[in-house]
Amino acid sequence: MKPITLPFTEETIRSLQVGDPVALTGVMITGRDAVHKWMSDTFIKKTRQPQGDDLEVYEAIKKLLVGSAIYHCGPVVAGLDTKQYKFVAAGPTTSTREEPYQGDVMKHFNIRGVIGKGGMGAKTSAACKDVPGVYLHAIGGAASLIAKTVTKVLGVYKLDFGVPEAMWVIEVKDFPAVVTMDAHGNSLHADIENKSKAALEKLLAA
Repeated sequence: MKPITLPFTEETIRSLQVGDPVALTGVMITGRDAVHKWMSDTFIKKTRQPQGDDLEVYEAIKKLLVGSAIYHCGPVVAGLDTKQYKFVAAGPTTSTREEPYQGDVMKHFNIRGVIGKGGMGAKTSAACKDVPGVYLHAIGGAASLIAKTVTKVLGVYKLDFGVPEAMWVIEVKDFPAVVTMDAHGNSLHADIENKSKAALEKLLAA
């Protein structure tokens, strides 16, 4: 596995190829449906006016996300009462739900790593070329194992979205993932989809 320290350098991103296994160490932020919609509506499309702590949170996460990674994860977190937070489970959630937002979010925040499961589509792939960035596939079904790579919970934003949907700022060590969309326009997910489609068409024509 290639050891990588976050935030990513552009050189590191461009050196990564589809199929490369990596071990990430550094700071990343979790974010799912509510977070991506909030980012898009409030700060990118601006169809919603900032309210409450929106601007304060925006300024804080901007600094954390530059060159770093956003993880599609709805964690199980202990210590909610005492605020001595600890990740109990931290498995990836399906990424395709974020496809309408992800490319714009990557460009706006200069995010170089998107982590989840199941892959993403053409818009995100284009953003991976432009930013540049990569999509990293994390291991589904290994939530407790991945949680062990979270060495510290540094903070949380938008907890009012709910624990799974909040932005958890986490420090990780040797977080395992595989590059499945790279900065050169390659996508393992698109390749599999095309091969599957061709195989299905062949079967239907038989």
